[in-house]
Amino acid sequence: MTLYIVGFGCGSELGMTAEARQVLEKVDTVIGYTTYVKLMKGIFPEKEYLTTGMRQEIERVRLALETAKERDCALVCSGDAQVYGMASPALALCGEYEGVEVRVVAGVTAALSGGALLGSPLTNDYAVISLSDLLTPWEQIERRLRCAAEGGFVIALYNPASKTRPDSLARACKILLEVLDGQTVCGWAKNIGREGECGGVLTLSELVNFKADMFTTVFIGSHQTTIINGRMVTPRGYHV
Repeated sequence: MTLYIVGFGCGSELGMTAEARQVLEKVDTVIGYTTYVKLMKGIFPEKEYLTTGMRQEIERVRLALETAKERDCALVCSGDAQVYGMASPALALCGEYEGVEVRVVAGVTAALSGGALLGSPLTNDYAVISLSDLLTPWEQIERRLRCAAEGGFVIALYNPASKTRPDSLARACKILLEVLDGQTVCGWAKNIGREGECGGVLTLSELVNFKADMFTTVFIGSHQTTIINGRMVTPRGYHV
């Protein structure tokens, strides 16, 4: 039997890849975090759904693997399942479940869908960094921020703030301001592909006071990033 680890994109039907949709159409059972299952129910109401709550990732993976011993099923993640998703723990644990094959189905991560909403901030080299310190010590996050800024990368920030971490983005911006100019072009995208989708462009100095949440992806430009007709653009080097 096969457990499909499916990244369904930003949450809208239009943001789902054809392969992800094909897999979700053919399985009868879908497992996921409660918020993600709610999104899937709106697209595939006829499926059987199994859920677990926040911070129950390993329990969710084991539930999916146990289910896959009996029938093909899908464990869903937003964006791409490899990017802060369930692909890694599923592959690590699948050896304990005889007869279960794990297949990872790619999705469109928020850095890409959010970047498209803003313009084209990721046209050159970029880094993706999560500001959540649940699994990564903040000291390590700080080092990654500094190194990415010093290396000239555009930076896509995931999990910029939460109820328990309301100041994470401000702290990150202050670290970045030690390396980058305050006028560095930045952007934000919220509720990508869902109701209330919005985004905007601002400077790094202004971003310090921006109120983000877990549905926001933040983009820190490089020294090359500019604004063209209100869009955030990082040039590739082509002569135009």
